[in-house]
Amino acid sequence: MKMKKKQIKQISTSFSSTIFLFENGKAIEYSNENYSNPNPSKIRIENIQKVTVGGYNETILTIEGNVFIRGKYINILNPKEFINISSLIEDTNDRIIQDIVSGAVSIYLLTSNQNVYGIGSNKFGQLGFDYETLNRTEKPILMMKNVSKIFSGNSSSQVFLLNSNQELFVSGYNYYGQFGLGESIKERKINKLTKIQNIPKGKIIDIQCGTNNLIMLIENQNQNPKRKLYSCGRYYYNGLGKDENTYEFTEIKSTLFENDDYILDFSVGYTHTLILTSNSKLIGFGDNSYGQLGNGDTKDQSIPIQIELPKLRFNENISNYHVLCGYFKSFLYYSPSLSYFSNLEEDLIKLFQRKEFCDISFKTENGEIIEAHKLILKYRLNQNQNQIEKLQRNYFKKIN
Repeated sequence: MKMKKKQIKQISTSFSSTIFLFENGKAIEYSNENYSNPNPSKIRIENIQKVTVGGYNETILTIEGNVFIRGKYINILNPKEFINISSLIEDTNDRIIQDIVSGAVSIYLLTSNQNVYGIGSNKFGQLGFDYETLNRTEKPILMMKNVSKIFSGNSSSQVFLLNSNQELFVSGYNYYGQFGLGESIKERKINKLTKIQNIPKGKIIDIQCGTNNLIMLIENQNQNPKRKLYSCGRYYYNGLGKDENTYEFTEIKSTLFENDDYILDFSVGYTHTLILTSNSKLIGFGDNSYGQLGNGDTKDQSIPIQIELPKLRFNENISNYHVLCGYFKSFLYYSPSLSYFSNLEEDLIKLFQRKEFCDISFKTENGEIIEAHKLILKYRLNQNQNQIEKLQRNYFKKIN
């Protein structure tokens, strides 16, 4: 019996590795340490629900609610071995994990009881404790109760915890004022969970941190456009979408954001950002030294620019696509909800492939590995172009 081909559910990438999670609950990893062999390795964990990759860690959440972590700040003696972290939580009623988030050197776990645990490095107070009291931990420690969402970034040493009342608490690295606490707050570390008072009006949808900045997505039904982005932190490699430092949450303004447009997805990397909108616009700004914005050159962009999209497969709804920024590379990938596509390999659009990261590059038919500074659509299908067009025709007959 011929096996059905895998479909991508999620991609997570950072400095250490890139992990592709498939709908069948299995995952493969391309390690950035293994330049000589660009082939992926299978992750020997089944029933995977979510993966997150931080600067020096990889975290796996299973459907059963177990969490496996690997990294040098977690398991010093054997950093390449996955260990079951959820089983180390002292409160046995808190061992079912609902969500995971990775920072650069710390990991955060949200339990089914809405409690948050942290593990890893606490150098900048990102676990909510003073460094002199706790510099690191290999066991999860309780940080806060009654939490609905966790936010951080794969290159950051900050954490944001949102409770059920939409109150936002922060802890960690604040050297450039990226917490939005105001210019008067000069502390390099905020090592105690602190409530942020001056959040823009509306519902917090997402917060993502770069190395010295953060970007927040706010939804407000009474304004146009309904979703807006706000940035805060250091003007470094143009990562704020504006030309100056800002110590309070400031709206990222551009004529590219139209009133009838809707921000579907965004991602913040080390120093660059990509945004996907409902009008099929890909918008980016920030560090572009290695072409990670995918606009065809390596010039940094201080304000948002529109990036040309390739023809999307099957003319599928843009809402089925997702953007992802790593340190010096980015992805736009397709993860449809329609089961009709479950027998096809996933489309992968590579925005950037730096030469030393060729370990995550898929080879072309003639064996070439492409270094791309522009969007490249690569079918990972066994079918040829005629067969693809036939599938398209059959699909549109079904829906019409």
